[in-house]
Amino acid sequence: MYEFLKNLDKRWIFLMMFLAVSVPIYIIGKTGKTFPEVPTLLAEATFQAIEELKEGDPILLSFDYDPASEGELAPMATAFVKHSCEKRLKIYFMALWPVGPQMIDDVIARVIRSDFPEMVYGVDYVNIGFKPGNEGVIKVIVTDLRELYTTDDKGTPIAQIPMMEGIHSVQDFKLVVNVSAGYAGTKEWVQYAVTPFPDKIKLVAGCTGVQAPLLYPYIPQQLPGLLGAIKGAAEYEKLVIDKYGGTNPDPKYLEAKRRMGPQLVAHILIIILVVLANVIYYIEKKREART
Repeated sequence: MYEFLKNLDKRWIFLMMFLAVSVPIYIIGKTGKTFPEVPTLLAEATFQAIEELKEGDPILLSFDYDPASEGELAPMATAFVKHSCEKRLKIYFMALWPVGPQMIDDVIARVIRSDFPEMVYGVDYVNIGFKPGNEGVIKVIVTDLRELYTTDDKGTPIAQIPMMEGIHSVQDFKLVVNVSAGYAGTKEWVQYAVTPFPDKIKLVAGCTGVQAPLLYPYIPQQLPGLLGAIKGAAEYEKLVIDKYGGTNPDPKYLEAKRRMGPQLVAHILIIILVVLANVIYYIEKKREART
């Protein structure tokens, strides 16, 4: 066995990894069953930040990501919008990334137009779109949103949009939700919105896996809730679906949980291979010491 493992062709490892990913995808696709998720405190805090809002409260969703990170972030963006719609909040979309409006349009079509057709654009939700400037945009809109945003993403003047009445800055929102793939994103929202106005601006976020460790220092003061990558999205999905999903939830609201299956099995395989590699290394060293 030792000699077999020592000289194992790497193509067998590639095959095992292929099976570790493809088999769970096939099984989940056939049965619809996913691995159970146990939400962490950060996921629960993110859920509660929206859950405690009242019907009609304004919430700002900033989608700062692109198609390259959509695999990680689209499921949590979908869950955020689903949760906000269930709570009957006034939803305001914006973006600090040029392709952010495309991500916004996708989730509006996927959630609002599909499952909440009674919601009226300009009355229940609005997309004010993208403005260039990265953190410079945040610095302006925390005190005067209308200085930059004179129209929505469609070109309609802000003054003609009913739900913009009474909204003059980020401080007028009950909660800011940021879905971020990097710069500009959650870190900039913390530094230039929450930090200068800690008593007036509350922020929760979802981010990519590589970005999450950079945001941990801001927890829990500036950032009480954070979803890290597809795992955080799956935990948040569970919380939303457990309360609002009904007996037969739409599969599009379980996308993160579905993707966790192959990821979990692949990670287990990697751990096993690492352990075996270290055992082989240890045995090899002992044999060399005897000679």
